[in-house]
Amino acid sequence: MVLITGKTKLLGVIGHPVEHSLSPVMHNAALAQLVVGEASRREDIAHLGLDYVYLPFPIAPENLEIAIAGFAAIGVIGFNVTIPHKQAIMPLVSEITPLAQAIGAVNTVSRQNNQWVGTNTDIEGFIAPLQTTYQQDWSQKVAVILGNGGAARAVVAGCHQLGFAKIHVVGRNVQRLQEFANSWNNSPISENLQVHHWEELPKLIPQANLLVNTTPIGMYPKVDESPLSVEEIANLPKGAIAYDLIYIPKPTQFLKQAEKQGAIAIDGLEMLVQQGVAALKIWLQQEIVPVEVMRQTLQNHLGLS
Repeated sequence: MVLITGKTKLLGVIGHPVEHSLSPVMHNAALAQLVVGEASRREDIAHLGLDYVYLPFPIAPENLEIAIAGFAAIGVIGFNVTIPHKQAIMPLVSEITPLAQAIGAVNTVSRQNNQWVGTNTDIEGFIAPLQTTYQQDWSQKVAVILGNGGAARAVVAGCHQLGFAKIHVVGRNVQRLQEFANSWNNSPISENLQVHHWEELPKLIPQANLLVNTTPIGMYPKVDESPLSVEEIANLPKGAIAYDLIYIPKPTQFLKQAEKQGAIAIDGLEMLVQQGVAALKIWLQQEIVPVEVMRQTLQNHLGLS
């Protein structure tokens, strides 16, 4: 448990709504572990000032600018950004990392030299389980991404960072698909990226080495839904990786269907953990954070262990 005093520094997450966020559960468990667990093992940790609490801040869009100014006034150290502020926050920070610029969205903000710096840890969260568990040469692989919203942007950038030969993005709205494609025109990502209407999926799925669902279809409470039909996913090659950014339920119908075809399944819980790990490292300015505590706390909270 984090003991809050007059010296406690503030971290948090902004969104609207934000009540559903699991980030406070995960981060406060990590902060408590750092203060209590590490202090008992390493004398120097006590001098790092690890006295933080992580809070959810529900901020309506019309209040975003004044809220960020207020954060600066009360000395907030950093915060995560979730829907609907990931793009709206960008004009309100002094510096945006090239990574966040490339994605066109910010999910992590830190206070540095009395200025707000925005970055994006969703890429790191997305690619972490692919790098650690399935180490391989991605340069000859094909990724097929379902959906073209904000989450898909981080996935596209992550696939490019891993070195995928081809990245196919599939959506239902032709105009939004074209806007999505055009947004990468000044990026090297455009060389490997193609967008497709949903009707083209039957020819894409047999090529997929990685199939990613970035849509909310199948998320609790609509746990019986899937972005793909049983017939569509039947053409997924055996041994392909099916990755769903959703973590409730675990597994989703999409992943259940994919596993029946012999695919390797990854759910969104590890992405949530790893993007949080990356953010915590930025705020605390240290490389050692209790990853397993964060993971186990979420699993316990969700009744998964």
